[in-house]
Amino acid sequence: MLEHKIDFMVTVEVREANANGDPLSGNMPRTNAANQGLISDVAIKRKIRNRMQDFGYTIFVQANDRIEDGLNSLEKRFKTQFTGKESDEEINEKANQLWMDVRSFGQVFTYLKDRSFAIRGPVSVSMAKSLDPIIISSLQITRSTNGVEPKKAGGRSSDTMGTKHFVDYGVYVIKGSINPNFAEKTGFSNEDAEVIKEVLVSLFENDASSARPEVGSPICSIIAITSCCFTNRVPEKNVSTVIVFTFSIASFLSISSSFLKNRRFVALNLHRAFWHDRKRHAIPFSCQIG
Repeated sequence: MLEHKIDFMVTVEVREANANGDPLSGNMPRTNAANQGLISDVAIKRKIRNRMQDFGYTIFVQANDRIEDGLNSLEKRFKTQFTGKESDEEINEKANQLWMDVRSFGQVFTYLKDRSFAIRGPVSVSMAKSLDPIIISSLQITRSTNGVEPKKAGGRSSDTMGTKHFVDYGVYVIKGSINPNFAEKTGFSNEDAEVIKEVLVSLFENDASSARPEVGSPICSIIAITSCCFTNRVPEKNVSTVIVFTFSIASFLSISSSFLKNRRFVALNLHRAFWHDRKRHAIPFSCQIG
């Protein structure tokens, strides 16, 4: 079991890509009133769950395009394991043993006839925010075929035109924590914490799309995890041991030389982002990317 609270932070570099589109704004990259880029906590947890599946773990909230058990709803998945006659304690114990995401994030079960039941998970993730305001560019795109029958013979239908939005450049910061009290209740272990670490440093792997393309050449758009930092708090001593995980992005991405020249910039932003909200003198540590 966890002995101390763990704080974690991940910086994500976005270059000519859409980290998280807003469906109510034509899929434009999400922003706040200060024009800082955002990635919703829901989107981040979806990517974490997907990576858990990639690592071979069973999860409860499976995306429709990644269903592994043939069950097309959460209700069916729940009722294959529970009859509704179990006590809350029995549901809590079995659900946490069965599903990695339940003992990590918790879950509300509303599929019982006489009651609902909630599990509060130890892992919490906040909305990611870019360090600086972002610039959003838009492109008009066309396709060479009609999606629907055109009104005039030989003409083009209205759905052959579209718009694509992307962030020119931004460094986003994902922050979260793991609560040891809730970890004890769900059975979240040190081994599970290690899985979370491995997931975070590969968050965008197997997540390629036209908005978030994988890197195939130095001039291609990229979304890359630039650094990952875990802090293991010791409350009684008021000391934080900072562990910075450094790794070569080039080991799984082909990166332009211009990005490698910005390693120091990214490292300084990591230091700035981690300590800015704490309003204290930073504990010196080094972070080298690449």
